[in-house]
Amino acid sequence: MKTKTRYLSLLAGGLLLAGISAPLTIGQAAAQGAELQFGTTSPPGNMQSNSAEEFARRVNEKIGDAGTVQVYTSSQLGNDKEMLQKLRLGTQDMSQPSTIMSTVVPEFGLFDMPYLVKDRAHMKCIAQEIIWPELAPKLEEKGYKLIGVWENGFRNISNNVRPIDTPADLEGVKLRTPRGVWRVRMFETYGANPTPMAFSEVFVALQTGVIDGQENPYANIYAGKFHEVQEFLSETRHVYTPSFPTASLSKFNAYPEEVRTAIMEAAAETQDWTYEEAARLDEETKQKLLDAGMKLNVANRDAFVEASKPVYEAFAEEVPGGRELIDRALALADGC
Repeated sequence: MKTKTRYLSLLAGGLLLAGISAPLTIGQAAAQGAELQFGTTSPPGNMQSNSAEEFARRVNEKIGDAGTVQVYTSSQLGNDKEMLQKLRLGTQDMSQPSTIMSTVVPEFGLFDMPYLVKDRAHMKCIAQEIIWPELAPKLEEKGYKLIGVWENGFRNISNNVRPIDTPADLEGVKLRTPRGVWRVRMFETYGANPTPMAFSEVFVALQTGVIDGQENPYANIYAGKFHEVQEFLSETRHVYTPSFPTASLSKFNAYPEEVRTAIMEAAAETQDWTYEEAARLDEETKQKLLDAGMKLNVANRDAFVEASKPVYEAFAEEVPGGRELIDRALALADGC
């Protein structure tokens, strides 16, 4: 793998730029063309890595010589948990967490509620009315700066046991999930045996039979090459997962004002681009999976919605303000 230039930091009293004998502040380093590391666990071709690359392109056009955003895909900088720790400590600039955000701020578990988000227009309203005014400030209290609300996508199930038509078909299926409390609770409720695991480990786990299946958006399934080791593809669309591009708050605040502005503008622009691109990829990658030989069925949505009620009740009881969050999010389904 090509060696990348490390972003300058002040962890040990300040690193030196080549040819300069005095340590620089983070803001000075950014102003002199330093690299800003953006890490994602997703492989190239995945919706998250695509949106990260688009964001980097837009930021780099805006800031010119002031710095360069460099995207590291496929967990090169660590898994989501490790990268969040680096952001909090100020040793990495940006990453792109999704489900794992509920481990930082419990209210983000809202986006693991099955069948909560109707469509992308609904998601934009939830971002506008709930995420930015209420959840983003909670992240800042933990040392993180939310810079955008992008997309991971509508999730579907693949496995090697049987087609999944109703939750009963998941009984005993060893299913990989992301590291989020509520995704695990949801599949336990459905009768599956959920196994939290990093995305980068899933292919081998499927190939060796450590797990029977997994759940992801079509684009992620194809990018991860899961179609090579999975037989059944069940269109459940059980959860819509946003991705949450996030910066280290300490690093972000130290960037020059023009860099901070460029990052936020580019992240907002990338949101609209992401929704359009994700909608296109939904159908394109679904067809690629079928062409590769996967056997598709469309699951019984009503059966899954009915089986999901205990998950909603648990979230409402266990997360402060959980019931209100659910009610407000659902009320935005027809627009904001």
